[in-house]
Amino acid sequence: MPSGCYGAASAFVLPPLPAMPQASSDVSLVLLPFGGLVGREVDLDAFLQTLMDRIAITLQADRGTLWLLDPARRELFSRAAHLPEVSQIRVKLGQGVAGTVAEAGHAINVPDPRGEQRFFADIDRMTGYRTTSLLAVPLRDGDGALYGVLQVLNRRGADRFTDEDTQRLTAIASQVSTALQGTSLYQELQRAKDQPQVPVGYFFNRIIGESPQLQAIYRLVRKAAPTDATVLLRGESGSGKELFARAVHVNGPRRDQPFIKVDCAALPAALIENELFGHERGAFTGADHRVPGKFEAASGGTVFIDELGELPLPVQGKLLRVLQDREFERVGGTQAVKVDVRIVAATHRDLARMVTEGRFREDLYYRIKVVEVVLPPLRERGAEDIERLARHFVAAVARRHRLTPPRLSAAALERLKRYRWPGNVRELENCIESAVVLCEGEILEEHLPLPDVDRAALPPPAAAQDADAPEAPAPVDAGLLSLAEVERRHILRVLDAVKGNRTAAARVLEIGRNTLARKLKEYGLGDEP
Repeated sequence: MPSGCYGAASAFVLPPLPAMPQASSDVSLVLLPFGGLVGREVDLDAFLQTLMDRIAITLQADRGTLWLLDPARRELFSRAAHLPEVSQIRVKLGQGVAGTVAEAGHAINVPDPRGEQRFFADIDRMTGYRTTSLLAVPLRDGDGALYGVLQVLNRRGADRFTDEDTQRLTAIASQVSTALQGTSLYQELQRAKDQPQVPVGYFFNRIIGESPQLQAIYRLVRKAAPTDATVLLRGESGSGKELFARAVHVNGPRRDQPFIKVDCAALPAALIENELFGHERGAFTGADHRVPGKFEAASGGTVFIDELGELPLPVQGKLLRVLQDREFERVGGTQAVKVDVRIVAATHRDLARMVTEGRFREDLYYRIKVVEVVLPPLRERGAEDIERLARHFVAAVARRHRLTPPRLSAAALERLKRYRWPGNVRELENCIESAVVLCEGEILEEHLPLPDVDRAALPPPAAAQDADAPEAPAPVDAGLLSLAEVERRHILRVLDAVKGNRTAAARVLEIGRNTLARKLKEYGLGDEP
């Protein structure tokens, strides 16, 4: 995986390293002030590259390389490196100094590579660079398992790296490892270790996928995140809107402040205003003291308004005032409250159509879609992303339930790729969890809780139809259904799977029970008996 996957963008600057002790055996003084930065994974590549710059400066080295282990190929690949000549280098375990460190598990200091059998001279021949000294140490996780190598080349002002340099680089490697274990990059390495038949894939802020559609969205998020611009995320239920909302927040200027979610679909219409804006004492019966709303609680941070299309018209007006003037009044209050928040909103509704129908304010619609991000449904992201997600969920679910990760059979994988996924990534995750729990060592096609038929039956051949009979309407492919119909079918299928238990269905769908009841009422199913 090339170190330039995200391009050359670098939206932040690392703080300077503290002065290094010149003659101290206390290697704990080697500090890298970057622990809180690794969550900003839009900039992870730029961050890692800057980190290697600082490590090279600290060790007075000419170049540095962060190698990571790809268990599928039993290789190390350069993840961040001073390699202007090539985009990436791979070495086998046991090949070269880095490969030997990965295989043997201990540091290696090579003062002179000439005549050194462990030195892999082909890399110098490939790059045209001349290595004169080399130091490499292992990267280990909290369980002591090796998953990478940290390497520096050519000690400046000296013939070789010293024993003190080895101590320093080992201490730095420990801190680098601790920080990297909080990133999705490390999670992907763990998944690859559990499933070595699948090469290391591509993560973006804990979002799995590298389809062209997602790559375009990654670029949008990278541009929007460092600003305070309002972001509107649109997409079907289960397509990952909240994950992208969090990506916008943690990679923006408010990352250290609260990220507060308000789900408009999970709240009765009468309570949404109170939830967002709070209320004054005496605003209604039982209001015996002032209660701040989500906007006040998120001061300095981000408010994520999920299912914006469910917001009642009167509350839409108050939200518009927040967007325009950054102020509002609490329920029952008359005094304007100033607020400093960023707003990220999401919906699966067609807001433009709601505007024409008079169900959504036109001025709010244009004010909130400053940066609009449309997430593709899973079925449009391609079979490769479905496989990546499926294998990730197999490993993640197995860890969560303390099970040995089962093998995903070819037939089951093909079935997953053919299915239309009206419930998107959320439905896929629930499907995989059921299969992992119920299978015995291997996920077979029969373990997947999917319907037998994915789409309407094909029409009979024209020759077999009665010529005088009226032409039957063409069947509708599931991919051409409206969002509302896709949602209805998915909810009813989940209800059927849990034998009508609405509490269990709401838990599987990850919505409130009141929201489920309201949707069922919309479908004409009446109240629960």
